[in-house]
Amino acid sequence: MFSLSLDNRQAKLMESKRRPGRYELSVDGIPQSVVSMTEPTALEYPYIQHIARAIDAAAEPGEPLFTVHLGAGALTLARYVEATRAGSPQLVVEFEPALYAAVIAALPLPTGADLRVIFGDARAVADAELVGEERTLSPVLGAATTGATAVDTDWMDARFTVVDLWDAAVIRHRVASQEFYTRVAARSAADGVVAVNLLDGYPFEYSRRQAATLSTVFAHVAVVLDADPADDEGPLSNVVVFASGQPLDVATTPDLLGSPRPHMLHDDRLTSWIAEARIMTDADGTDSPDPDDPIWD
Repeated sequence: MFSLSLDNRQAKLMESKRRPGRYELSVDGIPQSVVSMTEPTALEYPYIQHIARAIDAAAEPGEPLFTVHLGAGALTLARYVEATRAGSPQLVVEFEPALYAAVIAALPLPTGADLRVIFGDARAVADAELVGEERTLSPVLGAATTGATAVDTDWMDARFTVVDLWDAAVIRHRVASQEFYTRVAARSAADGVVAVNLLDGYPFEYSRRQAATLSTVFAHVAVVLDADPADDEGPLSNVVVFASGQPLDVATTPDLLGSPRPHMLHDDRLTSWIAEARIMTDADGTDSPDPDDPIWD
């Protein structure tokens, strides 16, 4: 479909030879998104299925749901929301305008989809002032972002926010800190749900720090893993952290995520799993584990 140069990286969109109508977006050979243009509700990876089930539970079936996607990829979940909740207002924050344009040109959204896009750094967008708010941007952003445009009318009172901010295979700490999540919370509805997609493996140090961090911002946090959290020889795999100011459906409704049921950590079990993991701040944060690191071999 296309091959696109992005600074020092290469993005490719390829159609499956075995399954026509299914497309994979990759960056530097690392899969980012899989889209089915014929069945947008057919989702490839377990982690994205978990997020989709949480979106299903966030409002009555078919009811519009204002959904924010931090990181666009090939818009897999945006297409899912449109397929299941036609006409829902959606907002995408995307750093690569050329990649977004190429994806939309190759795989157009359905007619009538209400999707707006803000091009820019997710942290800078999150840090823009809200209505009636006077604040100073975090020093982590540097001088280049001090002119960030306010997005109060575009991103506020989000009912579901997907945080999927990968720089190829790594999440940068500036979009995984307590300060960043505080801004995401400020832009969420009182009952809004935030889903953060991570990649990690035993002993899940990074994920435990992320769960600890989100627990300082949101009253309710749950971690969903497909890998056994106690398996010290288990694979590197996706970890989804859900957070909200209100009780989470993924935690209160055990059958929501389907079968085979993933590992669910919340309440006392989550507290025990987090243990002494330190919260991540702008000053004390780390990038996510690099899957090419020898420790995962």
